Amino acid sequence: MFGLFGYVVALTLAIVAHGFIFNEYAEQLVWQTLLDFELDHVIARNRADPGQAWTDTGEISFYDGRRADDLPPAVRSLPPGVHDDVMIDGTEYVVLVREVDGRPLVLALDIDDLERREFDMALTVTGSAITLILLLGAAVAWGASRLVRPLTRLAARISDLRPDQPGQTVEVPDSAAAELVVIADALNDYLQRNDRFVERERVFIDTASHELRTPIAIISGASELALDQPGVPATTRGQLARIRHTTRDVEQLISLLLVLAKDPAQLSRINDRVVLDELLRDIVRDHEHLTRDKDLELVLAPMPDIGIIAPLQIVQAAIGNLLRNAIEHSDRGRITIRLEYPATVVISDPGHGMTPEEISAVYAKLARGGGDRSGGGIGLDLISRLCEHLGWQLDIRSDRDRGTTTVLAFAKDADQAGHDRHTCAARHAPPSRD
Repeated sequence: MFGLFGYVVALTLAIVAHGFIFNEYAEQLVWQTLLDFELDHVIARNRADPGQAWTDTGEISFYDGRRADDLPPAVRSLPPGVHDDVMIDGTEYVVLVREVDGRPLVLALDIDDLERREFDMALTVTGSAITLILLLGAAVAWGASRLVRPLTRLAARISDLRPDQPGQTVEVPDSAAAELVVIADALNDYLQRNDRFVERERVFIDTASHELRTPIAIISGASELALDQPGVPATTRGQLARIRHTTRDVEQLISLLLVLAKDPAQLSRINDRVVLDELLRDIVRDHEHLTRDKDLELVLAPMPDIGIIAPLQIVQAAIGNLLRNAIEHSDRGRITIRLEYPATVVISDPGHGMTPEEISAVYAKLARGGGDRSGGGIGLDLISRLCEHLGWQLDIRSDRDRGTTTVLAFAKDADQAGHDRHTCAARHAPPSRD
């Protein structure tokens, strides 16, 4: 439609320009024929009757150039031929100049009134062309808007789709064009297939996680019983302790997978009230053994009483893995753990640090679902997905050779939880079988 509009505008301008050019050419031809005919008549009559004098009319004037003073100043320097738009005494004339017997003869036709009418006609034509272009442009804009409006509405409905809500469809009115119906049907079919795929993935993760819990619980219980036996050699005790820590990590991973397999709206029904300051102390105690072979010190800054509503084991797994990551990437110095309002855990380590490019690469890996799983933890990628799933925020700030600061901000429904500290007494209890 815009191409058609451009074509019509170009055609209109071409017609208007052609009209002006043709008008000038026709005028020149008419003046040439008319004045030649009249001057031929004057010359023939003078030759037939040399004593007869010319009498000027209101429109045509005749000048005999026997002497230069007999000609108006405006025509004295004109060469032979027809000349348009010559001003004589304030009036516009078309002038024919012809050399006859060695003297110029001039015939002037008053076209002042005709030129005014021609100017008015030009304004009318130009105004009509501009009006036509404006009306056509408005019609094209209205037509294009009407044509695109259904697509715009369909795009708005698609943008309103929520990736965390199953069973969504894109509705189109009964009066919609066949093309829109085809697009909507194809999109709805894709949404249904995607819902089935997500549901199969959740069911698989949920089933696999539950099936893994039983053997992991058996391994964990057997290692605990073996460690309680007297007379266990030190080498064997170290291996059993390693088995116990590994099974605890796997239990945390299974708990995380179960959380990711659930709909975020369902998590609110199984959440616990967690007192973060007490939980941080326990997590630091659980990870102090990792610093024995390094010149590292875990320092807990003074902490306010802050509580949140969240799955206890998931909070413990997220903070524990961030702390373990800081220990693994540091050789000496202090690792500081702080708790800030409203519910933010800040872990600063003196490790090697990262450049902005490396941090961008980490976030790119997280966005693609990749990450570093070194050290036996659940990995930054799963922690990142966990934060996105639960509405938390994970931020990594680092400078090369200056260490890294990891900030984990929990949901905004944190509250003062000093009166509910007893709810964290079971933080080391075995995970539920739900």
